[in-house]
Amino acid sequence: MHLYGRTSTKDNTIICRTISIGSKIYFDNNNFIRASQVSWHPYSDTHLGVLSSDSVFRLFDLSSGLEQPEQEYYLQPVQPGKCCSAASTCPVAFSFGGEHLWDRFSVFILFSDGSIYILCPVVPFGSIYRWEAIGEIYNDAQAFGLKSSNSRAVSNSSLAIAWLETTFPELSHQEMEGCNFPALKAHPYAPFDASLTLQGPLRKVCHGEEEEDSGVRGAVCEGHAVGFLYNSISKDSVLVTAWSSGQLQIDALADEIQPVWNLDNRPRISVDSHDHIIGLAMICESNPEEFSIVKFDQPLDHTVWLGHPPPLLRLAVVDLALPRKVDYGSLLSLFADPLIPERIYCVHGGGIDSIVLHFLPFTSQINGKDESMGVPSVHPVLNTCLEESSSPSPLWGFVALADSFGYSWIVAVTLSQECIVLEMKSWNVLLPLHVDVGKKQIGSEEIPEVDTPDIISKELLSIPKVDFVPQASPNLRSMTADSIEGRSTLHRYFKLFHENYVEYAHKVFFELKHHSAQLKRIIDDQHSRLHEAQQRLMNVEEKQPKLDDRVNHAVQVHRFLEERLLRLRNLPGPHKKSLSRAERQFKTELENLQDLELEALRSSIKALNTRLKRYAQSPQGSASIMPTRKAHVPDSQVSHLRSLVEKLSLVNTDNSKKVKLVESALRSQESGKRYDMHLQP
Repeated sequence: MHLYGRTSTKDNTIICRTISIGSKIYFDNNNFIRASQVSWHPYSDTHLGVLSSDSVFRLFDLSSGLEQPEQEYYLQPVQPGKCCSAASTCPVAFSFGGEHLWDRFSVFILFSDGSIYILCPVVPFGSIYRWEAIGEIYNDAQAFGLKSSNSRAVSNSSLAIAWLETTFPELSHQEMEGCNFPALKAHPYAPFDASLTLQGPLRKVCHGEEEEDSGVRGAVCEGHAVGFLYNSISKDSVLVTAWSSGQLQIDALADEIQPVWNLDNRPRISVDSHDHIIGLAMICESNPEEFSIVKFDQPLDHTVWLGHPPPLLRLAVVDLALPRKVDYGSLLSLFADPLIPERIYCVHGGGIDSIVLHFLPFTSQINGKDESMGVPSVHPVLNTCLEESSSPSPLWGFVALADSFGYSWIVAVTLSQECIVLEMKSWNVLLPLHVDVGKKQIGSEEIPEVDTPDIISKELLSIPKVDFVPQASPNLRSMTADSIEGRSTLHRYFKLFHENYVEYAHKVFFELKHHSAQLKRIIDDQHSRLHEAQQRLMNVEEKQPKLDDRVNHAVQVHRFLEERLLRLRNLPGPHKKSLSRAERQFKTELENLQDLELEALRSSIKALNTRLKRYAQSPQGSASIMPTRKAHVPDSQVSHLRSLVEKLSLVNTDNSKKVKLVESALRSQESGKRYDMHLQP
């Protein structure tokens, strides 16, 4: 959509021009290909990445063509002919890398079973990169790759250096120290005899021999993966995976990413009349032979430039405690804060939550932070569910912004077409919450003292302590009031009384007159609070009989349910044995088939049929960048294809049996529900 447009005279609306990208691929009526995620490339203003349900990642250049993609990568995470689940071949999300070595040339792809794969290097034609970043990668490949004692590391680094020198010709034409280029432009290039390797799936790093099995196991979260986010934080590359159960799996790359090519698979390259590359397509297969368990105690020569995918270091698993009765699979999305990279926003059906990472492996090690403060903090930002029983109200759109004054903002659009703008505080967000366990909590044992304002000074509240009445003495009793000694004594006593009590009375009168309005407000407030407390007591007394009735009714219902439970226990149905471990595993497989594999298999079959029709209808020798096969096929390949077809038929037969088992299980479940309803009185 082009935001600049013309203003209409009717309703004062702005009309914008919209265009369709890849309409023959995604908007064909006979095509069932669905776009899973669309994202702009961070190093180009005109390139758009699209991941679709046919397991193809396409990169479009909007400045040159809208229908034909510039680059196509056909993802094959499993070798052909091997049986696998549909979840392991169904991509759901992707993310471009960030400002860290080869991460800027990488694409991270998430599949439905939680496995993560990497494509490296993927560079849009004409994208711009900083000279310092390219020089750092170039020097690293020469220092740690070409000078390695391992021949495999030398071969891989040589391919990477050749790719860098061809994509950025300035590296080979000018010395690194004397270069004055602020930025470099990527030239179109792809090796004619090699395709990219789909690196993965990424495994957990192991601390010892006893954890080798845990590094190969799958994810510990429930449900299926629905969202993915890559975030570069200083020296760390953080990967966040969102699951349909409302859990977030946070990992960090424990090693650097290196480019890996497959020399046995040639790409399909399209050139113009001047022999310039204008498009490419390649099949990216994963290599299970590259799998290697990485440990912390391995030397540097055993891990650098050997083609192994980088391992993952598990940081945390965050449970957002979303209601279990609602499937948040299509409602979970992840966003990074542009101002504070340690803060991640998770947008779900119930609102927005903020997750702050307080510990990162490499960054915290440099800053000297303690690993004990590594638990991330979760803060709710926005709640769209007014009540617990109400259905979730998802947001239509969300974006995180940072202005030029150093403030972080979030903008969200609701279903009722309202825009919410919130300012996010950032000065103390990275400070972890410290809780003093030894400190006494505020409760009934200890009540904090509250400083009340002084209405009357403390000096006036304490009466004068002067004792002007003398003790009785024989000389005083013998004095008369008319005598000189008696008058002198009376004059001294009157003076003491005036200096203390009369002046004290004047001060009290002045204070009471000065604070009379405030005292009246305080007294009125006390009376209103007393009246409110009395009203609450009366309401409680009125509700007490109703509460007693409800308690009695609950006791009666409880007794009725106990009697009904005893009757149900006597029925033959509840005496069935509990499911065994194998039966429970089979039940879990049936549920997974019902939720995911059936839909994935149907969409895959439809996509394959559509691609077959398109290929059959296309004329021979058409200019297509899809990899084609030769007309004459050897007998060995024909026999291999026949064996593959037989295996495919066996897989289809097995899937049909599973479908029948799922239908029978659903029928038995419905019949069981009807039987329970029939037993109810």
